Amino acid sequence: MKNGVTLEQLRTHIDRLDERLLMLLNTRGRLALCVGRIKKRQGKRLFDPARERIVLRQLLAANPGPLSTRAVRAIYREILTQVRRLEQSA
Repeated sequence: MKNGVTLEQLRTHIDRLDERLLMLLNTRGRLALCVGRIKKRQGKRLFDPARERIVLRQLLAANPGPLSTRAVRAIYREILTQVRRLEQSA
């Protein structure tokens, strides 16, 4: 960010980002519901630890920072837990 930016401007920008993140998380949740329905129809297990490891590995490799690997792992483990719950409710 440029010098001279105010705290209020930064907070407004963060608020907009939070709204976009929420929208994206809900989109991911809707997709998880669809995945859950397909898995159930196909008789597949809902929890696929190998797939979750792949997702985490790809995200960690793509992380440019400043969030640490530990932080990204913790955030995405929670996201994956919550969308898995959605899959189970599908």
